[in-house]
Amino acid sequence: MPRSTAPRAAVERKGSETVPLGALFIAFLKVSLYGVGGGGGLVWSRRIAVDHHRWITEQDFADIVSLCQFLPGPNIVGIAVCVGTKLRGTVGAIATVAGFLLIPWTIGFALGVLYLEHAHDPVLQNILGGVSAVAAGLLIATGIRMLLPHRGRPAALLFAALAFGLMGFGGLPLLVVLFGLVPLSIAAAGFQSARAR
Repeated sequence: MPRSTAPRAAVERKGSETVPLGALFIAFLKVSLYGVGGGGGLVWSRRIAVDHHRWITEQDFADIVSLCQFLPGPNIVGIAVCVGTKLRGTVGAIATVAGFLLIPWTIGFALGVLYLEHAHDPVLQNILGGVSAVAAGLLIATGIRMLLPHRGRPAALLFAALAFGLMGFGGLPLLVVLFGLVPLSIAAAGFQSARAR
């Protein structure tokens, strides 16, 4: 079976099985505990939901992330809500968000208080500098993996490159890039779809 169809087949095979609420809770508890910074949650949610459990496909995850870019609040909370809802409805969304927020919020609060007491410690600054570099690398790798299903679509690659260039090198804010490129990307996708018919 080709690699590109394996995750889809796994999702279809598991599609008839109901994902236990406890599994959703634990999965997003792991996402929040493993994730480092804002980007780490994206990396781990994709790895757990797509690669490990195969609850959703690469395309589903990319669609969810795209949607969550427009939702208010942290993307990862939106991702948790969308994955939970897709798999178990409202109760699934509650399970994923509870798993994501409960223990990590407590740990984050305690570490934040400790950090405030020792913020000027050079050892702590070195640790945080190393961790942030690794988190950036994980985020870049996940972005590339999310782009792979679109490698046969030149327009998608063009818009991904434009978004990267405008934000990374142009210094434009996320919302400006989103509101500028998304309508154009939707129009291009609609045009390609119409031509394909």
